[in-house]
Amino acid sequence: MFKNQKEEKVTQDLINSNNIIGKGSTFNGNIDTYGNLRVEGRIIGNVRSKSKIAVGQSAVIDGNILAQVAEVEGEVKGSVEVTDVLILKPTCSISGDIIANKLVVEAGAKFDGQCKMGSAKNKVDFENKSDDDKKSPLKAAGNG
Repeated sequence: MFKNQKEEKVTQDLINSNNIIGKGSTFNGNIDTYGNLRVEGRIIGNVRSKSKIAVGQSAVIDGNILAQVAEVEGEVKGSVEVTDVLILKPTCSISGDIIANKLVVEAGAKFDGQCKMGSAKNKVDFENKSDDDKKSPLKAAGNG
C-alpha cells in the first residue's frame, strides 16, 4: 500500500519536471524525459517525452520527436509523432512526416512530408526502448 503511493509520487514528480536546452546550446544524443522539454538551442538526436515538447523559434532538432503534446515554432529535420495535440506555429518548418491525433496549423507554418491524423500511438512508452526503436518508422535522421 505504501509502496504504490510512493511510486505514484515519484512518477508525478517526474511528469512535473521541466527541462530546457537553452539558446546557443547544442546537445548531441537522444533525450528521453517524463517531463516537459523546452528547446531553444540545437539537438542532434531523437527526443521523446511523456509530456510536452516546445520547440522555440531559434531551435533546430536534427532527429525525430515523440511526445504527448508538442508545439513547434522552430525547425525540425525528422518525423514528429504526437499522441495528443501538435501545434505548428507560423515560424515552424518541419522536414519529415507528421503523425498526430489532433493537429493545429497556424498560417505560415511549413512542413514537407506526409501527414497522418488519428493514427498516433495512445501513449509514449520508454519501457521497451530498444524494441520500439527497431520497429518504429521514426528513425534518426541520417541513421536509416
